[in-house]
Amino acid sequence: MSIKPERVIELGDSLLGQHRNTFSDDFETNKENVQQLTEVESQKVRNRVAGYITRKLRQ
Repeated sequence: MSIKPERVIELGDSLLGQHRNTFSDDFETNKENVQQLTEVESQKVRNRVAGYITRKLRQ
């Protein structure tokens, strides 16, 4: 399954807007949080969204 980068950014920004305090700069924690907060079934998509959130918070 492939996902467009725009969709990853859209979903990541949406999650950060709604649950900013839930996420940290730790990828493993963000991975679990993305899985709990969304209906993403694909591991690859979940990891890409968690990675985007992690990079955004480390800036």
